[in-house]
This record gives sequence, C-alpha cells and structure tokens, in this order.
Amino acid sequence: MTLSTVLGSCISACVRDKVAGVGGMNHFLLATQSGSSKDRFGESARYGAFAMEQLINMVLSKGTGRKSNLEFKVFGGGNIHAGMNDVGQKNIEFVREFLRNENYVISSEDMGGNFARRVMFQPATGRALVKRLDSRDNAQLVREELAIAKRQIVKPVEDDIELF
Repeated sequence: MTLSTVLGSCISACVRDKVAGVGGMNHFLLATQSGSSKDRFGESARYGAFAMEQLINMVLSKGTGRKSNLEFKVFGGGNIHAGMNDVGQKNIEFVREFLRNENYVISSEDMGGNFARRVMFQPATGRALVKRLDSRDNAQLVREELAIAKRQIVKPVEDDIELF
C-alpha cells in the first residue's frame, strides 16, 4: 500500500513500527487549535497535536506497542505564499518540538523551502518519496490552504463532557 498527500505549508508525518511493518501518515494544516472543535476525527484533525497523537497511538496499537520501534519521517512546511505569515515555519517548529518532547528522533525529513511537495509513503517498507512541485501547483495549494484556514467552524456541543 502507498499513502499519498500534497503539502504546501502543511506538515505530514510518516510513522512506522519498523518491527511490525505497519505505519501511517497524517497531514495537518496548523500547529495549534484556534477554535473549539471537539469532534473525534473532524475539524480537530487539522491541528498538529491531535494529528500526531492519533497517528502515533494508532501505529502503536496496530504494531508492537513499543515506542522504541517507531520511525518518523516528516515533510512539508513550505513557505509557498508570502501572505500566510510563514505558517510552514511554525508547523516545522511545532513538529520538531513535539517529537523532541516525546523523545522521538526524526530519521528523515524534507521541510521548509518555497515550494509545495507531493509525498508518497509505503508503511510496510518505510520508503518515502518526495516530489517538489512548481509554482503553478503552489498557487492552487495557497488558495486551498487560505480557504481552510479562514474557515472557523464552531459547532455547538450538545453534551459538554470532557474526559481526562
């Protein structure tokens, strides 16, 4: 199986359990949540902390359950539009700090720059392929990312119960 995504200022982490040969990929737009979205896999999945925790926990549960067996490859964070206040750099700083705080090491990365990327990841083997895209692709991604970033969907919460 090959997982694929296209990134502008977004980040994608490819995580794999090297022993079990299972893994996955996430894709997040913003480092931190700015709204009050609380649904399990909807709006909050666009934020870094939630996306990272969900992916890591899923790989651990499907794999050996040993953090020491996890391999991390991270991509994205391009500064593809001057008007976006370098969201990409904030995302890069977030993912590096998140993984460092959890005592994980990034085995491979391709982040930053002024271009978008297409990433393909094969969880069974850990092979990741990156293609840097040209400015025509950047323009479309900028439009899409700006539209998503401007959307602040706040849904009323019926039962405001928080488990901790």
